This record gives sequence, structure tokens and C-alpha cells, in this order.
Amino acid sequence: MTNTHSSFLKEMGITEWTARDGSAEVATVTQSQLAVNVAVSAESTPKAHWWFFGSQPQGDAQVLFQNVIRVLGLASNEWSWKSPNDNLSKMHAPENAVPLVAIAFGGPTAQKITGERDPLPQLRETILALNTGNDDEIPVVATFDLAQLATKSKDKTLLWQDLLLAKSILQNI
Repeated sequence: MTNTHSSFLKEMGITEWTARDGSAEVATVTQSQLAVNVAVSAESTPKAHWWFFGSQPQGDAQVLFQNVIRVLGLASNEWSWKSPNDNLSKMHAPENAVPLVAIAFGGPTAQKITGERDPLPQLRETILALNTGNDDEIPVVATFDLAQLATKSKDKTLLWQDLLLAKSILQNI
């Protein structure tokens, strides 16, 4: 596992990663290494844009969300928070035409923005679609509600898997 992966895992609150082959590696990173990674990504022009849907995080959930942003290496111009109650038909992809992906925090949020009826366990690990009605079909990845994840650190590995799925979508657009 590279040092970059270790820093991502550390920021997600994962101190030990067990690979499918059963080997375990401990994630170690210094704050200065993390600051360098974030600073480098903040200087670049946006390569993609992330929409995050759900209830505005508070307390520990907000700290977790800030760590997600840091782990993904997103600058402030590379993401935006959206409410599932917003009028989806008035949402447009960013004008700079960079690839766009949406993360839905929580089953009800994913259901609302995609029109799916399945519960979260069936929606996870699947690429869903948000149709804005403007010929823009935006890929959506459903994951757990941040408030739930803040109290269940074991499920943070599943959040990491969902974020990796979203990153793979952006790499294939």
C-alpha cells in the first residue's frame, strides 16, 4: 500500500486495512504530509466536480465530511453541497464542462434524487442516475448518512468503497 493510500485511510478514521488476501497494513501519515497533498490538489484547475446530497452535517458528521473532502483532495471549487429537496430540474452541470458525480448520503436521499425505491443496501455499489430533465444524466453513488457513519466507525470502510466507486466513475467519463 502506498503512502497516499495510507493517508486516505488515516483521514477516514481507518487505522488498519485488511486486504482481500488477508494481509493487514497499518495506515500512518503525518499532518505535514497530508497538508502537502491537499495544497497540491487545491492549486490545480478542477478536473471534476462533486455534488454531495443529504442533510447538512453537524458536529461529528461535519468533521467526517471535512475529512472526506480532505481525503478526496478536493479544492473548494471542486465540490458543492446540495439538498435533496432542491428542484432537480433547475440543477445544471458546472459551466466549465468538467465531469460530474453525485454522492447521496443516506437511503432516503438516494431514493429521492434518483427515483429508486430499493433500500440503501441494494442501492450501494451501484451507479445510479440523477436525471435533471435537461438531458443531463448525472451518475450517483449512494452511501450511508454521515451522522450514522460518525457513530459507526466500522462502516467507514464501506464509505471508502463508495468513494472509490465514485472516483472510478470520474476516471471513466
